[in-house]
Amino acid sequence: MQLPPRMKGSITLLGRLYFARQARTLLQFAKSTSNPELAASLVERAAMLKAQIDADKRPSPSLQAPDVEPES
Repeated sequence: MQLPPRMKGSITLLGRLYFARQARTLLQFAKSTSNPELAASLVERAAMLKAQIDADKRPSPSLQAPDVEPES
């Protein structure tokens, strides 16, 4: 099943936001634990998520509706 063109950018944005939120949550858990091994593992996993976001070379979609012209 192929997404309509207007939805493809939304999926990209949601994916990036999801991964960023997951990475932030992992870092919060890492700060709250007193187990250094667990903290290191959580930071490593957060870095992996950040790398996935950075590896995505697709441009960030605009949150503006496609039929709205930008203001000059």
